[in-house]
Amino acid sequence: MATLPNPLPSLDSSGLDLPPGSLVDATLDGPWHEPLLWYADGPADQRGWSALRASGRRLGLLPVLVTGGSRDQWPEDWDLCPDGTSYPGDHDADEVLAGYWTDYADDEVGDGTAADGTGEESERNGETGEDAEDGEQSGGAGSWPGLAPVPAREAPEDPDAVAAGLVGVITADADEWLGGARIALVPARRSADIPAAIGWSGPMNHENDVARLCAVLRSWEDRYDARVVVLGFDTMIVSVGRPPATIEEARALAAEHYAFCPDNIDQSPPYDLDVYAEKAILNQEAWSFWWD
Repeated sequence: MATLPNPLPSLDSSGLDLPPGSLVDATLDGPWHEPLLWYADGPADQRGWSALRASGRRLGLLPVLVTGGSRDQWPEDWDLCPDGTSYPGDHDADEVLAGYWTDYADDEVGDGTAADGTGEESERNGETGEDAEDGEQSGGAGSWPGLAPVPAREAPEDPDAVAAGLVGVITADADEWLGGARIALVPARRSADIPAAIGWSGPMNHENDVARLCAVLRSWEDRYDARVVVLGFDTMIVSVGRPPATIEEARALAAEHYAFCPDNIDQSPPYDLDVYAEKAILNQEAWSFWWD
């Protein structure tokens, strides 16, 4: 893959109307050879985000809100790891999620509930107990169900407008929501690649190479008009322009969310995948993720 030029070193001469801010090159292993992102010194607002979305895009820069969180950890303290990050396009979302599902899902849905929440997986396969072809006992998680289908409902509005709307909601009370939010610019061509572009290490206890998760974000970008809107030390919020509109669609996608971020279900009440699908996915225009 050819490396795209990084516009950040020449940001001062870019013509962008920027508030006071700082370039970040700090990584877990010391300073990086070029800046990884720029972020503002003061609070973000929706107007500034939308303006930078329009003007930065022509330079190969995309905006994202960054947050210090409850521990006041801003990007220079995020233990960024660009040296250990591959390219999102080198990974297949279905394969990535299937691997996570195999590693984590048996503990979550080991009560016999099918991945789609119906409880009918064994009956559909004609398998019970020791008769399962893969050797799993009844009550196991079963095989990876595959990627959820694209929602049948058309997207009601432009996905970037949905993202801007979420930015407006967050920045209206960012201190209460996130412990503050500031606008950042990242050298990336698509929203899904923003975490990989900075070597974000938020999911380190789940995945060491965030580009694999970015492959999933690319797939969500294509199927659900998702946009990465917020990054914190170990948190992510994405806007969703085309969310699942039926419980069946939401349950199918819940399996992907669990594989992508098990802590969302394992460490968050009510610790139930079906309830998560109904409350956190169905018709929801924002998805939040947190890795322990």
